[in-house]
Amino acid sequence: MCIIFFQFDPHSVSAYRLILAANRDEYYSRPTMPADFWGNNNDILSGLDMEKGREGGTWLGISKKGKLAALTNYLQPTNRLNALGRGYLVTNFLTEKVDGLTYLKKISSEGHLYNGFNLITADFSNTKGDTMCYYGSKSSQEPKTLDPGIYGLANSLLETPWKKLVHGKKLFTDAIKQSNELSPENLVQELISVMNNEEFQMPDTDMEEQGQDFIRPILKEFSALFVRTSSYGTRTNTVILVDAKGHVTFTERTMLSPDNQWKVSSFQFELEI
Repeated sequence: MCIIFFQFDPHSVSAYRLILAANRDEYYSRPTMPADFWGNNNDILSGLDMEKGREGGTWLGISKKGKLAALTNYLQPTNRLNALGRGYLVTNFLTEKVDGLTYLKKISSEGHLYNGFNLITADFSNTKGDTMCYYGSKSSQEPKTLDPGIYGLANSLLETPWKKLVHGKKLFTDAIKQSNELSPENLVQELISVMNNEEFQMPDTDMEEQGQDFIRPILKEFSALFVRTSSYGTRTNTVILVDAKGHVTFTERTMLSPDNQWKVSSFQFELEI
């Protein structure tokens, strides 16, 4: 499970074209590589899933070529064990030479091969303009291009008003209102603080009804932005800033062990667009 908030402002001339903050929630035992540029492709930056049979998939990544993708699972009572790995949806977009909407249209015809998911793509271009797109495999709607604005995506469809999403979106919005006054480093810290909010947002009947027996044992813990249970929880905070000139700041705070040991890594580069 994951949660993502982002502001998309493709016409910004003084601030940020994209401000994105995300949490990755996962079992603590699942092997993962922290964010870094890929060894065989130093244009792409992401963390990587190293679970057997899912190696090389990811939940969030960006490339120097101006491509970004982010994934959340769709909360459902049961998952098919033989479904394809959803992390490859992000990996494949980052490596293929195809725009986001075309890619999502292709994926929409293959959505039945995966357990439920949401996928966001972005294409940044100084000449053609920036675009962001969204597709939810549990929606009856076709992939769509997103208008400029502020969005929240949890483990239901885009902008589904779960209490944790509404709460987090307000905190995110309040934080980015200061973006013109804050240095990038301080803005990153403000957003990481938002993503580590542990206030429970209960009750939430919409989330409970969607997840049914799967979510009920951890419903209280899962209702917070920062999730913590004995074996599962928030393992990664990621903040991505893309400014008007195409300068990218990518910061990841990742769990080293469940006893609250964390590592922060930051990367900066220019988009080659």
